[in-house]
Amino acid sequence: MRAVRIHQHGGSNVLKIDKLSIPKPKTDEVLVKIKYAALNHLDIFVREGFPGIPLPLIMGSDGAGEVVEVGEGVQDFKTGDQVINIPFRIPLADPLIAENNENLSINYTIPGEHSDGMQAEYVVIPQEFVLPKPKNIGLPEAAAFPLASLTAYHMLVRKTNLQKGQWVLVYGASSGVGSAAIQIAKALGAKVITTVGSEEKSELAKKLGADYVINYKESPVGKTAKKISGGIDIVFEHTGVQTWKDSLRSLKIGGKIVTCGATTGPFVHIDLRSLFIKQQQIIGSTMGTLQDMKDVCTLVEQGKLKPVVGKIFNFDDAQLAHDWLESGRHFGKVLLKF
Repeated sequence: MRAVRIHQHGGSNVLKIDKLSIPKPKTDEVLVKIKYAALNHLDIFVREGFPGIPLPLIMGSDGAGEVVEVGEGVQDFKTGDQVINIPFRIPLADPLIAENNENLSINYTIPGEHSDGMQAEYVVIPQEFVLPKPKNIGLPEAAAFPLASLTAYHMLVRKTNLQKGQWVLVYGASSGVGSAAIQIAKALGAKVITTVGSEEKSELAKKLGADYVINYKESPVGKTAKKISGGIDIVFEHTGVQTWKDSLRSLKIGGKIVTCGATTGPFVHIDLRSLFIKQQQIIGSTMGTLQDMKDVCTLVEQGKLKPVVGKIFNFDDAQLAHDWLESGRHFGKVLLKF
């Protein structure tokens, strides 16, 4: 089989198409022929490098395909089933699973970061981390939603307890996590302001359900969002240094910033006096739980969350796919087709 791997860190040119043996499923594992795999900004961070990444590494956390073989003990899946990968792993004996807090565990890992990922023609997955593809979407959409939507759901539901009628500012409507956040927030009855960089993306954001769209190239985001809302209840952050001042400026007294990323840079300035006087909260969030993933699938099956596919590349063109994602021109998920 062929797989997208890195043997060293660097630019998109370090991505290689390697020939490997097809893995065999062990007890309680399924072998999946991957049809589509989605890119996330995590793939770029992994490719560029940070401590703890094992090399060589098969890239990617999101994948969807068809079961072609099952190991002993597999009861819930059979050959021919169309499935998605749950984009994390954790030992089932971990006590935090029972608390629905497994993403707080030191044993929580992500394929495509801590272990081989989904960007291969065949992948072995533990049956506990496989879910049936929602019946109302195709395989491309099935590959597009898990990691980004899981992250967005956990941020808005579990971390901030978003309520009906509250105002949410979502950065980056065209991103996977941003497009998911808009739809999840609307499903919860919130009022959504989002940001884009072009008129074309503005129209697409409105189709996702955004109540107001700010073109950040034309208007100051923080000032404009606060004027529209009177003060934002929850800022959905994943961009970092370039938006941080706007995030703080838009926030109401008692408001919350929840962040899962730092795509424009990780180091920000905070005036602690303003933070405690206004009784605001800054909350970090990473990924989500097994129950969150099931809840997200329910939203997809109900038609309340529609995965957005932006552009599909042949997996031989993984370098071009990375370059496209980094360019910021996409709206929705960038996929590789196997």
